[in-house]
Amino acid sequence: MALAHPALTRTDHRPFAMPPDPWRWRQSWHNLLFMHWPVPASVLRAHIPPAAAIDEREGTAWLGLVPFTMTGVTMRSMPALPWLSAFAEMNLRTYVTVDGKPGVWFLRMDCARLPAVLAARSLLGLPYVWSRMRVDERTLPIAYDSRSGPARFRATYQPTAPAREPPAGSLEAFLTERYCLYTVRARRLWRVVIHHPPWPLQAAAADVGTNTVHAALGLPGPAGAPLVHFAKRIDVIGWGPELCGGIQAD
Repeated sequence: MALAHPALTRTDHRPFAMPPDPWRWRQSWHNLLFMHWPVPASVLRAHIPPAAAIDEREGTAWLGLVPFTMTGVTMRSMPALPWLSAFAEMNLRTYVTVDGKPGVWFLRMDCARLPAVLAARSLLGLPYVWSRMRVDERTLPIAYDSRSGPARFRATYQPTAPAREPPAGSLEAFLTERYCLYTVRARRLWRVVIHHPPWPLQAAAADVGTNTVHAALGLPGPAGAPLVHFAKRIDVIGWGPELCGGIQAD
């Protein structure tokens, strides 16, 4: 029964064990663009609780902008409802470690479904905002357009090479193979553990017409060409939030 979900076809690649209790929710992510660029850790510190150590690689922290679409977003025992369970999302993120467990810190999360925005903000304290989003993924290149106030992203992107699992210890693995997220709720630091197979990453090309998502938070954009990857699909399961040892967020 536990192995019925496709996310559980591989577990040997995880940096830490899955929780012992049953997973609680599931979703699938499609046509992801990973766009990363280096930034000094010092410019991120004001956005992240002191208890979360900012992860650095090659002497720097990293910002990632990840547009994609989602389907099958639902709880474990519930069916996926067509409109509520499928929508576009984009996140601006960096990488942190708490209690030895590396994960993702979301700085901003744009989403095209208002119910999902309200639920994630109230239940998890995640920085979701509702955005007008339009995605054409019928053919390549994928066209993605998101706008919410001063935060605008408009680009086309597509893979340029076959998929491969990111090598252990590589920069690609550092930026993508993260199996939890951290968030603040009620002035406490929480962890949400997820699981999926290793990323099927592909080298990619992106033509970015507009990107002011980072600037809306006062963060720097790419100084040169960002590092870009593509992933066609991954199936994901997750658990409920767990308190990080009672750590105060401030």
